[in-house]
Formats: sequence, structure tokens, C-alpha cells
Amino acid sequence: MRDWWRGSVTYQIYPRSFQDSTGDGVGDLRGITARLPYVADLGVDAIWLSPIFTSPMADMGYDVADYTDIDPVFGTLADFDALLERAHELGLKVIIDQVLSHSSSKHPLFLESRQSRTNPKADWYVWADPKHDGSPPNNWLAIFGGGAWTWEPRRHQYYLHNFLAEQPDFNFHNPEVQDWLLGTMRFWLDRGVDGFRLDTVNFYFHDRLLRDDPADFRRKEKPAWNPYDMQYHIFSKNQPENLVFLARMRKLLDEYEARAMVGEVGESHHAIDIMGQYTSEGRLHKAYSFEMLGDTFTPAHFRGQIEDFFRGAPEGWPCWAFSNHDVVRHLTRWKKHCVSEEALAKQAGALLLTLQGSISMYQGEELGQTETDLEYYELTDPQGLNFWPENKGRDGCRTPMVWDGGNASAGFSTGRPWLPVKEPQAARHVAGQLGDPDSVLETYRALLRLRRENAALRTGGTVFFDTSDPVLAFSRGGELLCVFNLSPETVELRIEGAGPPALARGVEHGEGDKVRLHANGFAILAIDGEPLVSDA
Repeated sequence: MRDWWRGSVTYQIYPRSFQDSTGDGVGDLRGITARLPYVADLGVDAIWLSPIFTSPMADMGYDVADYTDIDPVFGTLADFDALLERAHELGLKVIIDQVLSHSSSKHPLFLESRQSRTNPKADWYVWADPKHDGSPPNNWLAIFGGGAWTWEPRRHQYYLHNFLAEQPDFNFHNPEVQDWLLGTMRFWLDRGVDGFRLDTVNFYFHDRLLRDDPADFRRKEKPAWNPYDMQYHIFSKNQPENLVFLARMRKLLDEYEARAMVGEVGESHHAIDIMGQYTSEGRLHKAYSFEMLGDTFTPAHFRGQIEDFFRGAPEGWPCWAFSNHDVVRHLTRWKKHCVSEEALAKQAGALLLTLQGSISMYQGEELGQTETDLEYYELTDPQGLNFWPENKGRDGCRTPMVWDGGNASAGFSTGRPWLPVKEPQAARHVAGQLGDPDSVLETYRALLRLRRENAALRTGGTVFFDTSDPVLAFSRGGELLCVFNLSPETVELRIEGAGPPALARGVEHGEGDKVRLHANGFAILAIDGEPLVSDA
């Protein structure tokens, strides 16, 4: 089906942390292949593999040194082909991470570009002369700290890097660069991948005039933990030329049958508007932002994201996620809104899997995993190393998947894992939850089955009810009513026009149409008449 991506659920796999098949403590492709039946049995439609390409691993694979080969730590191209074949046998699509905005500083193209101003690749990266006082050409900042410019003595110029100095930015204003990057995508399409997750999709182009980014218009009482968040990035990214290149990418994918791409919009201003732009008029198939990956857990917030997106881009398509490899896991972010982490885990799964759009799940969230609390000496992530202790980085959400209680790494490896498996995480393992109907895992499996079997949940429209905080209530496709108590307190409601629950947790029915939702309780009900949700 060509539009399989619309309303789909994708399971994100962080390859270093999913399954180690060699005992070296690092996950790999053969390990993933061995665990694919588990993923297929969950009931998802696709897997997304975080970067597996050849890399020095300065940013764990998001610094690519060869776009058409597999890093030896993960295996070989033959291992990837075997994974792809097995996934397709199990009915799973395979999406791979494409990091196009920048490469590794060890990439042969950058090694050539940095040599002089006249070599054949001199204009393939973003280079700029210093100001008269020797300082960088503008005030742009790097996400991982410091300025976004690094001096190259061989050229007597600075090069741009929005992330680490080891991640120089490609110059997308050069048509040869665009063509070459599209060629790397074609390599994987020809190999049979079903699509791409596009890292930092709004970072491709920069302002040609190199104008300063202004201060964030939202005044802060004290400096942010990361100075990057104190600027309004209207020139260093989000340029209009991006839209033209996205259309070129879409045209490439349209040459193939049933392929799709989802873009990550890394932006704290107007992210929903950018998502809408990027998925309209023959560009990306779908896009996601960090709007639901933050600390806010209120009915108004979730309702606002859905309504704002479809109001601004009725022909566009979003992809929603609560957790991924870049943010603190959502159970830890939202724990103040619950009495029981298990109840919150089930409710979060129900909310995510009933939202209008496509869905991305991060490995382990179906187990109710929480953030791992790491010591400084245990860190590998440059974000944590640079901003400790105000920000501990992303390693806490990247610790290994826990499969059973069989060894110190909970079934992930026979050796010492690259990041530790600690007791709070090891206690939430797959083997301990499979077959238990009241477990988080089996609740997710039931939710995924419900979504798969109901077109209303995959592609139906959403109508919200004007309920009082902390209740969020909406209908999907005119067929299902979804009601959530986003608080640690019990609330009483009146629900009319609904039949028995298709799936519910923490719900107690009273007289007539009265319903009591306990802490983080939820109900997904068939609509039987004119639905109405109101205070009791």
C-alpha cells in the first residue's frame, strides 16, 4: 500500500543499545535481526534505525564518514541486507536515519575541502572569512556549546558546524552537494529500504548573507543552561530554500513504490508551523518536532498541538512521539503527574496511540522504562559532558534494552554493556511482562492491536470536547471516544453516547452515565449515539 505511512506506528531502535550478538557490549545488526520477531509481535508497522553508517562516533553515528557503508561496530552491508530481508518477511518496513545537514570532519569530502580555497570540493562545506578583528563572521552558536564556527588555518577561514566541531555543515547552496546527497539516498532506496528519518531537516540551508541571529524574543529571567536557547534562529536555519530541496527529495522517493520520509524539526519557535509547511505541497510525507517531548503534560497542550497542526496544514501530516534518543524518557519527565509510574506508562501509551497522525515509539517505552541516573564518569554523550550537572545529556535514555533477568546486562549482552544497566531499568524487562494482561507491555500490545484494527484511529479526524482540566477527551473518526485523566487525583465525569470500553484502565462506572477515572485512568469507548463528556 503506497500510503502505508499514514497513521502508521514506527518503533525506534537505537542500534548500540538493542541487542549485542558478539559479547563486545555494543548492540549490532545481527542482534537486531534476532529480536525482530518481538518487534513484529508488538503490532507496529515499521522500525527506524538510528545511524548505522561508518563514523568516528564523536556523536554516536550522527557524524557520518561514509554514507554508503555500515560501521564495523554494527556489522556489514551483508548484515544489513539480512536484517532488511527478515524485517520484510515479518511485515515490517525499515526506515533508516539520514544525517544530511552535516558530515563527520573525517569524511573524505571535508578532508579535501579544508585543504585550500581552490580544490574541487572547496565549496562543498560552509566557509567564511573572519571579521577584521579575527573573530567569526557572525554570532551563530553551536547546539553542543560554544560558537558555531571553527578556524581552519590552511584556508584562513572558519567553517560552520551547528553541532560539534567534528560535524561540519554541508553547503546546500551548492547544487553539486544536493545532487551528491540525493545519490546517497538512492543507494539505500535501491537496496530496498522503505524510507528515511531525516535528522535536523530544517538545518540544511543557512542564510547566504550570514546575518546575526537575534536574541530570543521570549525574555528569560536568567541565562538558559545552553546559550543556544537564548537566540532566535531565523538565519542559521529554517531558510526558505529548504522547501525546494524537500520537494526534490520527495520527487526522488516518488520514483519508488511505497517509500516514505519523516523529518525531524529541531526548533523551539513555530515548530508546528514548520511541520505543516514541510509536509504540504509534495514535500515530506510526515514531520515531527519536540513539541510533545517536553515537560508539559496538560489537556490544553496536547489538544493545542493537534488542532494547531491541522488548522495550519490540513493537507499535511504529523508524526507524534513522547520519547526518543535525545530527550529524558517521558515517564521521568511527567512523574509528578502520577501516583503510579505503571499507571502513567499505560495512560501515556493510550494517549500516544490514539492521537491523529503517525506515531513513533522509542524502544523500551512499551515496558514503562524510566531515565537511567548516570554518574559523570559513566557518560559518553558530548551534551552531558559539556553541560554537566545542569544537563546530564542523553545517555540516560540510551541505556540498553532489558530483555530478561538472566545476567548483569538483563539479556542485552554477555559482556559489559557500553552503558550500564541499572536496577530500576533491569526490573522492567520483557520476560517479566510478556503474558501478564495487566503489564505495561501487554497494555501496549492491546493498544497497538486496537489501532491496527480501527481505521478511525489511524486516519480519522479528531473532535475535542470542552472538558475541565485535568480531563482530555476527544473522538476519532466519529467511531471512538477517548477520555484521559491527566492527574494523580480521581475525577468524576458524565459520559453520554458511548458504549462499553474497547480498552480502559483505572475506570469505575457509577450510576447511569457517571464514570470515575482514577489517577491516570483512561477509557477508549465505542461511540453509540451523540457523545458528550462533561463534569459529573
